[in-house]
Amino acid sequence: MTISSFAFPTSIRFGPGARKEVREHLGKKGLQRPLIVTDKALGALPVLKEFKSHLGGLEVAVFAGVFGNPAASQVMAGADAFKAHRADCVIGFGGGAALDVAKVVGLAATHQGDIIEYAWDHPQVRAIDKPLPYFVAMPTTAGTGSEVGRSAVISEDATHLKRIVFSAEIMAQIVFADPELTLGLPAHITAATGMDALTHNIESYLSPSYHPLCDGIALEGTRIAAAALRTAVHDPANLQARSDMMMASMMGAIAFQKDLGAVHSCAHALGAVCDLHHGLANALMIDTVLAWNYQAAPEKFEELAHVCKVQGGGQEFVPWLAALKARVGITGKLREHGVKREQIPRLVEIAIADICHQTNPRPCTAADFQRLFEEAM
Repeated sequence: MTISSFAFPTSIRFGPGARKEVREHLGKKGLQRPLIVTDKALGALPVLKEFKSHLGGLEVAVFAGVFGNPAASQVMAGADAFKAHRADCVIGFGGGAALDVAKVVGLAATHQGDIIEYAWDHPQVRAIDKPLPYFVAMPTTAGTGSEVGRSAVISEDATHLKRIVFSAEIMAQIVFADPELTLGLPAHITAATGMDALTHNIESYLSPSYHPLCDGIALEGTRIAAAALRTAVHDPANLQARSDMMMASMMGAIAFQKDLGAVHSCAHALGAVCDLHHGLANALMIDTVLAWNYQAAPEKFEELAHVCKVQGGGQEFVPWLAALKARVGITGKLREHGVKREQIPRLVEIAIADICHQTNPRPCTAADFQRLFEEAM
C-alpha cells in the first residue's frame, strides 16, 4: 500500500508509514519544539515511544493527561504544559478524546480565560482573535474522525456536561493518518470505535438537512465501514481492514458537518451521566433510535440497506445492524453496561438539551427520549 495525499479541506497524508513523515514536515515549517498531546494509556505504551523515535532532532515534550471524557481541566493543564515547554506546535496523538483536547490546547495557551468560555453556546462566548499554534493530528483509533473535524467536545468538570468549541480555526493544518497505529487496538475498542464511525455516517445521511455532498460521503463511508468492521475486529493484523476503518472514520467526521441525530444526543447523555465510552454508547442506542426513525425516512433506509448489501431492503437494515453489533462483540442492553433505571430522568434532561437531535429525521420530545432510554434498558 502507498501513502496518498488529498485535502477535504484538511491536508491528509494517508497510508501505512505516514507517521514517519512528521519530523520532515515540521522541519520544513521551521518548527522544532512540538508538544505531543495524548492520553494516559497511550503515554505508557510502546506505540508512542516508537513514534517519538521518528522525531529525532526535535525538542519533544509529552502531555499525557487526557483520560475518560475530556474535561476543561485537562485542556488547561495541557496549555500549562505547552507554555512550560515553550512549544511552537502541537501534535495530537490518540483517539477522539486526545485529539479533541489537542485541538484546543494551543487556543487555551494563547488566549485568556477558561476553554469552556470558547464553547459556541457560552453566554459570553470569547472570540478566537489571535493566531493559533501549528497543529498536526494523528489518529490512533478509527472512530470519531476528530482529526478532520472543526469541533472539540470538552466536558465541564463540575457538571460533566459536554460543551463544543466549534471553529475552523482549531482544525489541524495537516493529518498524518497511519493505519499501522491502530494495529494494536484491542478487539472491544476496535468494535466500539468502529461503531462510532458507522453511526456518524448513518446519522449524517439520515439527517434531513440539505447537503448532497455530505450525503455522498456518508453513504460511501457507511459502505466501507459495514464491509470492514468485522474483519478489523476479528483479524486485527489485517492492514486493509484497518485502513478502511480509518478512512470510514474520517469520512463520517467530514459528513457530520451536515449534522447528526438523536443517537448522538442519547450517547452524549450516557457519557455525561454514566461515563460510557462514546462509541459504545452510540452502539447501545443506535438500533433502538433508528427503528423509531424508520417511518420518517424509509427511502433513505433503502439506500443504506443497498450499500450495506442487506437482504430484504430498508426494513431489514436495523435488524442487520443489531446482528453486526453482536458479531463484533457488542451485546446487552444499557442495564448490562451499568446504566440504572433511576438515571433515566437525568439522561432525558441532558439528551433533550443536546443540539444533535434537532436534525433527527423525527422531532424528539422529552417523552420520546424517556421511551427510547426505557426501551434500550
